[in-house]
Amino acid sequence: MLSLSPYSQMEDAFGRPLSPAWFPWYVAGSQVLGLAVLAITGAWMAHYHGGFAWEGKVQFNLHPLCMVIGMVFLCGDALLVYRVFRNETKRATKILHGTLHVFAFVLAMIGIIAVFEYHRTQHYVHLYSLHSWCGIITFALFFVQWIIGSVFFLFPGISISHRSRYKPLHVFFGVTLFIMAIGTSLLGIKEKLLFTFPNNYSSLPAEAVLGNILGLLLVAFGMMIGYIVTRDDWKRPMLPEEQALSMDFKTLTEGAESPGQQ
Repeated sequence: MLSLSPYSQMEDAFGRPLSPAWFPWYVAGSQVLGLAVLAITGAWMAHYHGGFAWEGKVQFNLHPLCMVIGMVFLCGDALLVYRVFRNETKRATKILHGTLHVFAFVLAMIGIIAVFEYHRTQHYVHLYSLHSWCGIITFALFFVQWIIGSVFFLFPGISISHRSRYKPLHVFFGVTLFIMAIGTSLLGIKEKLLFTFPNNYSSLPAEAVLGNILGLLLVAFGMMIGYIVTRDDWKRPMLPEEQALSMDFKTLTEGAESPGQQ
């Protein structure tokens, strides 16, 4: 009898694994949340703070928009690559995963330069708040994570055994940095609202309501991404050729260890 369990792994007419039941809906939901975050961030800066430009007081507005697009939305989608692209080759998914992080890095760098330039021209002090400390640490660790990940997983010369040992750390820090990016964004929203309404924030003006809604959507987006990437039964299944390589690697390693075990 055909099983319709949400945890079942079904195959199409070509023998390729289909996405688990409900999985596409969760992915779609994450994208709706992510796009809502981007739309509200852009609308907030455009409607209440004058829009976007690379000079003047509106230069700051590029900072939250670029950081949310890069460090939150694109990094979240990069985490989904190995879940969503289930029938593509491992190398193709690696390249897409790394490319998304490249775009995230470029946008985050633009956002950081924008806020530093804004502080310089407006004669504000740099890096004094908890938000700025968390942000610069997150960005620095993200850069280090991307460099090490590229060396281990994209460039030849690294043995499969070394990649296997490093992979759990790479996954852990990837999820951790995504959480740190969302936490830093929440601190930034709070800081911006307190600067905008130093005396009447408690009266909850419309802009503060919008900022609070944005924060809740950021949390929901992070929870949705986290749920998808931590479901073991939603992992990308190994393709037949990858299974063959895995078996060959296991045979080689066991064969190499056998003399010492005798």
